[in-house]
Parts: sequence; C-alpha cells; structure tokens
Amino acid sequence: MISHETIVALASPSGAGAIAVIRISGEKALAIASQVFQSVSGKDITKQLTHTIHLGHIVEDGKVYDQVLLSIFKGPNSYTGEDVIEISCHGSTFIQQQIIQLLLRKGCKMAQAGEFTLRSFLNGKMDLSQAEAVADLISSDNEASHQIAMQQMRGGFSNEIAKLRGELLNFASLIELELDFAEEDVEFADRTQFKELLNRIEFVLKRLIDSFAVGNVIKNGIPVAIVGEPNVGKSTLLNALLNEERAIVSDIAGTTRDTIEDELVINGIGFRFIDTAGIRETKDVVESIGIKKTFEKIEQAQVVLYILDGSWMMEAGSLESVKIEFEKIKNKFPLKPIVVLINKADLLSTEDKNSIQYTIDNIQFLSAKEKTGIDELKNTLLSFVNTGALRNNETIVTNTRHYDSLLKALEEIQKVQFGIQSNLSSDLMAIDIKQALYYFGEITGEVTNDELLGNIFANFCIGK
Repeated sequence: MISHETIVALASPSGAGAIAVIRISGEKALAIASQVFQSVSGKDITKQLTHTIHLGHIVEDGKVYDQVLLSIFKGPNSYTGEDVIEISCHGSTFIQQQIIQLLLRKGCKMAQAGEFTLRSFLNGKMDLSQAEAVADLISSDNEASHQIAMQQMRGGFSNEIAKLRGELLNFASLIELELDFAEEDVEFADRTQFKELLNRIEFVLKRLIDSFAVGNVIKNGIPVAIVGEPNVGKSTLLNALLNEERAIVSDIAGTTRDTIEDELVINGIGFRFIDTAGIRETKDVVESIGIKKTFEKIEQAQVVLYILDGSWMMEAGSLESVKIEFEKIKNKFPLKPIVVLINKADLLSTEDKNSIQYTIDNIQFLSAKEKTGIDELKNTLLSFVNTGALRNNETIVTNTRHYDSLLKALEEIQKVQFGIQSNLSSDLMAIDIKQALYYFGEITGEVTNDELLGNIFANFCIGK
C-alpha cells in the first residue's frame, strides 16, 4: 500500500472560515511547493530548515492567488515521516479550491481518506492502535472520550500489548528451540516461569476485555430511555435535563408519537437520552407504532428511567396498579438498571412520599417542571458508569476490532495453559503460542493486510 506519489488535501474543515490549512506530503512536496510559493524575502524554500514558517504568496504565471504562511516539516521528523508542507491560506472556499487545483496541476495527487495517517503508520511513526486513536480523538465530543483517545494515541495501550507480546515471544523462541532438540528431550523454557507469565497475560487480557464495557459506552454515549405512561412528564424531564425546549409538551395524552433523542454531557461522560411514546393500551395506529418503538428503545438502552406522575399516585388503587405496571417492565427487562422517578413531587406531602417509598423500592422524587431533583438524577446516572479506571488513567479499550483480537488472544493463551497442565508436547503448544502472538500483532499492526488497513482508514476524514 506504500505510495510514492505526493498527496494533497484540505486539512481543516471544509467551508468558509478565517483560515484554511492545505497539507502536502511526499517526496516532491518541497519541489512542488517551491513552484507555486514566492517568499516575501526571496527565500528558496527547498533550502530552508525543517520546522520553519515562511510568509509569501501563492503565484502562477504572475497571477497571485493569496498571501499565505507556509510551514516546512522535513521527513522523517514529520507527521507522515515524509516531507510535509502545510499552507495556511485565507478561508475562502474559492481560494482553497484554487490552490488545491494548482497543486494538482503541478503534480500532486488528491489524498484518500486517512492517507496521511496511513503513511504515518506505514513509515513507522505510530502503530496501528495509535493511528486508530487519531480518528477517535477527532470524533471525541466529551472529556472522557477525549481522555481515552489521548491515552491510546500516546501509546498506553500499545505499550501494554507490546510488553506482553515481547515476553511471550521470548518464551516462544525457547519452545521453538526445544523442537530443534526434540531427540535429546531437553527443556529450555522453564515451565514454572512460563505458567506465571501465562497467568499474568491472562489477568491483563481479562482486565482489558472487561474495560471494553466502559470504553464502548463512553466512546458512543450511554443510551438512557425515558419511559412511562402518557402525560407523566417524560418530555418535560428531557427538556429539564437538556435545559432547552427540545420536546413538545402539552396536556394532551399521547403527544409524543415517535422517539426523540438528544445528547448531554455530565461530568465528561456522554449520555444519549431517548424520550419515548407513553406506554398504554390504545387503538390509535400511529400511537401503537410509537409504543412498539418504545420497547425497542428500552432493549437498546443501558439505563431506563421509569417516570410516574406523583399527583395521582395517592388516588385509591393507584399505588397498587403502578406497582403492577412497574413489575411488568422490570420482569420484561430483568438485566436493565431501572430508576423509578416520581415526577411532580412538589405536589406531594411528606406523608405521601413516605407512603410511596414504602410501596416501591429505590425511587427518586423530582419536579421536571420546577427543575428540582435534576442534579440528584444526574448523579444517579453517573453512578452507573465505572469511571474508576478512567480516573486512574488505566488503559480502556474502546475499539471493537481490538476487543475481538483480545478475546481471540485470551482463548489461545488459555489453550496454552491447558497444554501445560495436560503435559502436551512442545510442538502443539507452539501452534497456540504463535496464534496468540498473531492476535497481539493484529492490534498494533505488526500483523496486517491491505484489506484491514483499507477498512480502518476509510473511516478517517480526508486530510487526516
């Protein structure tokens, strides 16, 4: 996949702005840039030092396109490991396109999605997991996902995997050596030390695999379904959480016919709130479809907020009927954390609250309209996220590809452990060790293929 062509792309977001950055990378980057750039002080940029910035104009046949700043980064001390030129021009879309078209005419090729980062990987500037972290960093929209991406881009995850792989590779070479002396029946790999290493690798792999449960929801946002009967205040609660009028609120039952979703960041963690249609028996076809979608969203949610109208709960028989409905939801989704919220708590007396707490366990009182109890609810939501590893700066896995490779590596390690316990021959254990090493290498990119790289970098933006 290594290309020797010089590539160009817009590195800043498309559209008009104060400035735009056009990036060039490749063997001819300096030569091509020198054809279109005229320094205000008459410098020849091909003879300038790396990591320097120069003021000048982009010119073709006497026509001036723009006054720009040109930055020089000579390989291998650049992002891609090649010669890189960055042109900071004015942010007019017309100017951007004129300069890019000029560079294409002078011999550049338009960069593909992620091609700059792909070249960085192929030139050994970063491993594959670090390259993937670049995309995660660009797409991070809250503090937690940003922190995880930065930790991975700095090589935290790669270093852990490389250390385990190195130790396992050392023992693998000793096992291979035993095969060369099979007739002498000697052991070069100390089986006691090998068992200790395998146990340590198994422990680390299990920790990394378990971290994916946290990492995945932090990266993608934690889906929270707001459910309940019609007109209990679900849409009002969504508006109170978001602090804006996102959902239509009215006294007419069944106003919300479809699901409404929006995101909120609480203490650096992203939550995706889903306001659903009220659950009730209805003959209205459209409302029935909305209720069906409600149950689908509950299936997808990590947390369910089951909201009840406190103003009518004290009516004769209401408490018991509410308890029955709540039990139905709980039984249908036994593995979902369900938070019971009593809305319109400002209309309840202390005696009423005590009576409700006695009937239904683990409830919280709030008033979505008055915005009381909202902070307590946010704290409850945060309690469902295990942020201990995040606070301790531990490695957290967020990438599905990494998760899959870790699972496969763990399976092979456990096969090797079984082999030692069963006194299997070295040649059989060597097969499983090689396979474990293969899956470790898949993560960092020591083992790869064009199809895998194509799939990974196709998800990048052009210019990165």
